[in-house]
Amino acid sequence: MTQHTDDPAPKASVTARPGAIGNSPSTASETGRVPLGRLIGVDLARGLAVFGMYAAHVGPDPSEGGVTGHLMELAHGRASALFAFLAGFSIMLMTGRRSPRTGRAGRQAVAKVVIRALVLLVLGTALTMTGTPVEVILAFYGLYFLLVLPLYRLGARSLTIVAAASALVLPQVLYVIQHALPADGATGIWAWPADADGIVSLFFTGSYPALSWVPFVIAGMAVARLDLAATAVRTRLAITGVALAVLGYGGSWLTLHLVPGTLTKLSAGGWGEGGSAASAWWSDTWGYPDGSTPAGLLVASPHSETTLSVMANTGVAIAVLVGCLAAVDAFPRFHRFARPVIAVGSMSLTAYVFHIVGIHFLGIEELPGPGLHVLLGFIVSVTVFATLWSRYFRRGPLEWLLGKATKAAELIR
Repeated sequence: MTQHTDDPAPKASVTARPGAIGNSPSTASETGRVPLGRLIGVDLARGLAVFGMYAAHVGPDPSEGGVTGHLMELAHGRASALFAFLAGFSIMLMTGRRSPRTGRAGRQAVAKVVIRALVLLVLGTALTMTGTPVEVILAFYGLYFLLVLPLYRLGARSLTIVAAASALVLPQVLYVIQHALPADGATGIWAWPADADGIVSLFFTGSYPALSWVPFVIAGMAVARLDLAATAVRTRLAITGVALAVLGYGGSWLTLHLVPGTLTKLSAGGWGEGGSAASAWWSDTWGYPDGSTPAGLLVASPHSETTLSVMANTGVAIAVLVGCLAAVDAFPRFHRFARPVIAVGSMSLTAYVFHIVGIHFLGIEELPGPGLHVLLGFIVSVTVFATLWSRYFRRGPLEWLLGKATKAAELIR
């Protein structure tokens, strides 16, 4: 969740200043062009990811079906994948987007990323220990930051290769490791703290295990390296995003229907929720692979942690980002209309924590399913707050505190 950007968009980025987003490099200085949507579009994508996360947590249950159910299902898993993808973008903004910072500036940038990662680990753990029914993702994101940081000096081509290789290999490694773990789960220091996500959970068994989620982050780093102002680059990215989504979801659909016995094996899985396994090529409503059969590696449902799922959700994330960049850049009226969503995206950490706290104080104990009115209440509340706050302050409240926490990095010589 790119709740952890460098200095999430100052006020000017929400109103008009092209490309302004904290300490990121000036788009004008990089290319000589001033594309309005180049980085403002990233905040728009973050805002949509926030709303998608809200829909997944406090929206109607997708299993209810109908138009609303299908819209809610589109958000499940894909919003968190978009956050992870944009987290990679944020790392590059902090460490030098088009070219990595070096020397003292580089060391300070690395230290800032490490500090932010540790803060997210602590904050995510604390929120998990409140006992809300939400699978809090912040601690996982902190771990992702630490795991991919050594790659920040790589170019777009190298990062693309690493992202592709990790997407192809790591989900299979995860499947093997999960089978090798004790049936009763990890114990001792590996499961500490007991009421939150321990080391084993963060890496292997949690809702967002690092082994199958870091490919999203690395893919976001690769895209951030590109000249996103260039129409040709955006076009290639859009084609790539659509192709990945088609290969992921389409490949899963084909294998589920053409490989004999696959649907039967999945339907017998212990994590099924009553829906048809035939929908496992795109939807979580059928349940989740329980690890009892390798057939689970053929699904592409968002939380299945498979190669096909990573491929498809990366494609969706790329397509959403390119669409946001292009829309804000090409349509000034759309930019004005989208300002409230951009404001939410500029303080996505605050927005994310807001909905966790809201769920806790409202006493919501079962997710999803509170109802459409609850979802709209959360969206309207955070949008009004973000819009008003951004008129007077450069950063969201938690983003400001996070920025203060990283000031210690400036002591590095």
